[in-house]
Order: sequence, then C-alpha cells, then structure tokens
Amino acid sequence: MSHTPVTPKDAAAMVLLRNPADPQVYWVKRSLALKFMGGWHAFPGGQRDAGDYNVPVLSCADPEAASIRACVVREVFEETGALIARGVERLSPEQLAALREELAAGQISFAALLEREGLTLDASLLTELPRYVTPPTMPRRYNTFFFAAWLPAGQETGMTSGELHSGEWLRPREALNKWQSGETLIATPILDVIKALNENIEGFAERLHLIPQHERDAHQRVELRSGFLLCSLRTPTLPPATHTNCFIVGGDEFVVIDPGSPYAEEQQKLDDLLDVLLAEGRSFREVIITHLHPDHIGGVNHLAERYGVPVAAHRLTAEAIADTIRVDRLISDNEVIELKGRELYPGESWRLRALWSPGHARGHLSFYEENSGSLITGDCVVGMGTVVIAPPEGNMTEYLTSLHRYLELPRLTALFPAHGPVLADARAKIEEYIHHRCEREARIIAALSADAPRPIPEIVKAVYTDVPEALHKLAELSVLAHLEKLEAEGKAKRGNEGFTLLMTT
Repeated sequence: MSHTPVTPKDAAAMVLLRNPADPQVYWVKRSLALKFMGGWHAFPGGQRDAGDYNVPVLSCADPEAASIRACVVREVFEETGALIARGVERLSPEQLAALREELAAGQISFAALLEREGLTLDASLLTELPRYVTPPTMPRRYNTFFFAAWLPAGQETGMTSGELHSGEWLRPREALNKWQSGETLIATPILDVIKALNENIEGFAERLHLIPQHERDAHQRVELRSGFLLCSLRTPTLPPATHTNCFIVGGDEFVVIDPGSPYAEEQQKLDDLLDVLLAEGRSFREVIITHLHPDHIGGVNHLAERYGVPVAAHRLTAEAIADTIRVDRLISDNEVIELKGRELYPGESWRLRALWSPGHARGHLSFYEENSGSLITGDCVVGMGTVVIAPPEGNMTEYLTSLHRYLELPRLTALFPAHGPVLADARAKIEEYIHHRCEREARIIAALSADAPRPIPEIVKAVYTDVPEALHKLAELSVLAHLEKLEAEGKAKRGNEGFTLLMTT
C-alpha cells in the first residue's frame, strides 16, 4: 500500500553543558506515559510556537532563525529552569523559579517576561548544531534544530511534572556507557552528539557538521542500541503499519532479522546499509526469520542470493515456507546465537536467546539479547496497531502463554517490535497486552448465551464497539481465537449456528 509520510513540525533541542574543566551534559527522560518515545532519553526542547516569532533575538536578523532560537531558549527554561539570556545574572535562583512558574501558568508570555525583566536573547550564546528530521516511518515527525549552550553561572536545573520523568547531569562517557549497557534508549541525533562530546568537547560541533545532511535525512544508520541497527522497510503489511522493522544485530559478525520487503527499492536501501557494514570489515553470518508472514520474509531470498548467506528459522516456519524459501538451519527453543564485538565493538558481545513464542504464528520466534535485556518481539508485541491472532495459524492460548513467558525473563529494558517504534516500558506493555486480551475474553463470555448459539459476527458487534466496522472482519478472527480457547477449556461449545456458553463463572 502507499504511504504518505507525516509532515514534520518545526522543533528545537538544546545540548546544555556545564563545568568546562570536566564537561557534563544534561539530558531528560521522557515520561513513560507519552505515546511518542515514552521512556526515551533526549535533550530538552520542544515545538516552535507562534509566540516565538515575537521574541527579539540579538545577532540574528532572519525571523525564522530567530524564532527557532527563541523556541529552544523558552523550552529549556520551561523544562529545566535554565534561562540563557543577557542580563540573567541579576536574577537569583528563587527569582528564576518564580518566573518559570508564572510562565507555566500562562500568566505571561515569554516575550513579555523577557521585556519586563530586562532580559535579552542573544544568538551568540548558542552554538548551532546540525538539524535532524524524524524518519518518515514514524507516526510523529519533527524537523529539529539542535543547539548547544553552557549553563549560566549560578543557575540550577530542576524538573517539573508533566511530559518529562527526570533530568540528569552526566559526563559524555557515562551517557555512552548507559546506552551501551541497555540502561537507556536514545535516538540517532542524541547518540551522534554524545559520541562527539565523548571524543572531545573541543570542536564537537564542527565534527557533527561534517555529517552530510543527506545522510542525516536518509536515516540509513539508525543504531537504537549498541550493535542494534534498524532498517525499517515498506512492506505489504496490515494498517496502520506500513513498514516492517528489519534488525541487524552484532559487531564484527552480524545477523539480519526479518528482511520483509518484496519491493526492489526497499531491498536496495537494506543492501546499501549492508554494503557499508561489509566495507567496514564485518561479516554477514545469516538471515533469521521470526515467522512465516509475507511482510517478514519478502526479501529473504534476495539477501540469501546476493550475499550467499544461509537462512535460519524455526522448524514449523521452515516447513510452511518450504515451497518458496529454503531454510538452511533450524533454530530451536532456547538456542543462543552468540556474536562477538571484536575490533569494532571491543569488549562487547551479543547473546541472542531464541524463544519459541507461538500464538500469532506456530513457528514464531522472539530473540532475547541477554546482555542488554533487549527483546526482539516479531509480531507478538507491536509498536502500533494490534496483534491479530488468526486461526488456524493463530492460537490464543499459546499467545497468552508466550506473553507470560516474556514476563519471566530476568531483565527487560526494551521491546523491539516488527512494526512501530521501540518500546521502553517493556514489562508494562506486555502486562497491558495480557490485560487487554483478558478483558476482551470477559466481554466475549458476557456476549454468549447458555440458551442459544450466537454467531461470531454478532459477538463482534457486541464486543468490539470501540473498533470501526471496516475492521470487524479482522476482529472476527480474534474472536474465533478466543472462542477456540474457551472451547478447549470447556467454557464454550461450538455448533453449526455459532457458540454457546457452557459456564458462567
């Protein structure tokens, strides 16, 4: 299906620094309640407002450039309490806190606040960094202008409740260690800045500007976690998803999981990325399939033939796709695929434990990276839309068992789904899925009768009141999966005219 990317909104973010002798950078953790990148770490910032055009900015004659600088200073003040302006040294921390509260309460505009307090924004206090645009596959997109500035002397930072969970000052090396260990999720621009700061704070802005704009916009190299590269490819999948996430995991030796696109132009995107990795001296071990659905296997034969690599999958998947794809190696439950970092990732390694997780598909595999607590979920948990359990391939009892097995894993730091963004609040999301299915099942039981059979379309209309009628055919599959589970448990009986309730408790 065609995909029209969301138009990016203008935004700005600040790399706030302090202590030049031992530099530290300030980052914030987004609230887990946020639907977009909840739980991820980022730099303070936000969207440009119409009022930002009313703020005078010294050393900046262009209105667009001035307004985006006003935007970043305002957002940083609102989110952290730090105010980067001429004349701010006259204000005590207590006075700044009171001004921040006044602004947050909507009692005064930012432009009026600056004028009343005799403060002036000055573009020379900000160092311009490269601009980044959110990938076109994301449900929300931002054209984000990045800046850097030093925290003014005597000022403090502090968080308020709202979209941000917490804030933290740390050395660039400490931030990088948190990312490498799986303690945090950060987007590509944040990673680029942290790496540049860690290399040397002197000249870090110039080094960032050396990254060509077309490379930043192409999003060819999205490293969500150390050794976890994402290449999201357009596939013939179910809406609202339009792409399938292909993951490349490893260091000097890597595997490719779910190259799902059958489209030549999408396959070329993946080829281009793999060619870069191979040019760095890496080796391509194998292609791995999570399950049999077309939006997960569409590019498998292309990669196997182009790079001469074997294909691995669960036995049930291999048997189901044998007519179209040759699977060279079978992956068994609890098998560990170990990948070494060696020269490119010294001291790092990846242990991908295969988890047989049927329910969405009989041969479905998930992959748990033991060192970082990252879980590649395939289609068991997704970042957008819902998981369809469609009998006979789908089985609700097995699906719920697979979800509960996820919760038994010793450490879960993030879910890497086949569709949509990476999910930071891993356990809560899995528990949400289980609760949702149990709630649906309770409503299905309530819609059944012990006196007369009820056909599935009627049950769907009674239960799926929150779902558009155009999606009721898909809902019928999930209802059938629930009913088959109830039938197996002796709670419902199937007849020619529908299902009958056998127990009410």
